[in-house]
Amino acid sequence: MARAVQDKSVRIRLDKDGCLTGPAFGAALNMVWKESHGRAESQITLLLLDLDNLHELNTTHGREAGDRAIGAVTVELSKAAKRERWTFGRIGGDEFAVLAPSVTVEVAFLRADGLRRDLDAAIAKVLIRGQRCTVSVGVANIPRDAKGPEDLMRKADLALYAAKEQGGDTVGLTPGDDMVLKSSYYSAAQLARLKALAERKKTKEAVLLREGLEDVLRKYDRE
Repeated sequence: MARAVQDKSVRIRLDKDGCLTGPAFGAALNMVWKESHGRAESQITLLLLDLDNLHELNTTHGREAGDRAIGAVTVELSKAAKRERWTFGRIGGDEFAVLAPSVTVEVAFLRADGLRRDLDAAIAKVLIRGQRCTVSVGVANIPRDAKGPEDLMRKADLALYAAKEQGGDTVGLTPGDDMVLKSSYYSAAQLARLKALAERKKTKEAVLLREGLEDVLRKYDRE
């Protein structure tokens, strides 16, 4: 049964998966922003998610394969949103948005990467051998990246684009924020070595960090 979110100006209908339409998600974002606006240390984090290579999947294997991938993402996002008490919507054909109030960008980044891996696994289960589709995520935050809902959507879109530029199947931050995040965890000497390695390998620092993170996760997953 559909549920509803309601305030004085808008009534938002949710489908059986708890997924909002694009306009309804925008209204929900505005509602949360109005409620938190002016509060000290209030945080609103937005995740934009987009399926990688969906066009190629549809072209090569038919739209049924693409529909299965989108369906798997919808179901998995519904589970995550219910678990975390987040709001999510489908704002485009293969683009979804997740609203995470009171979550800092650093925490959201780590949760987004876990969510990305869960979504990749869910998609893999509904596709057959030779079919592949993954998910990229962009993360933006009020007040860190934006001052209002429209700006937040734009910054999250830039973060998603940054993830796509890295080859997809990863989590991106708004341009310039990757070094701020890294400086919270690594020393200046480590960052200098990372920069030199990226230049030597002719790649991006974020790509190398992602590679290192995957190695660590694989190491401890075996325990």
